[in-house]
Amino acid sequence: MRLLTLALLALLALVHAELWFGKGGVPRVVELSARLRDQQAANDAARQRNEQLQAEVSDLKEGLEMVEEKARFDLGMLKPDEILVQITSPRR
Repeated sequence: MRLLTLALLALLALVHAELWFGKGGVPRVVELSARLRDQQAANDAARQRNEQLQAEVSDLKEGLEMVEEKARFDLGMLKPDEILVQITSPRR
């Protein structure tokens, strides 16, 4: 009976050692949890950027105001009867 108890304790210790230090043990789970958290943050950022881009595409498809704004600010375009005036602050 004593030998059986010792054998069972040894097996229990082996199972616990595998749980704590083995291939699928606690350190691996912690590492994977951290990677999952990082990936979810990256996915959320990409999802937000996609939503912004989708809204911009929708605006470009629907109205000319957005096209005009893009042309003015991104490309520096002017209407034929406009004059561009830039005001700069003096350097100190």
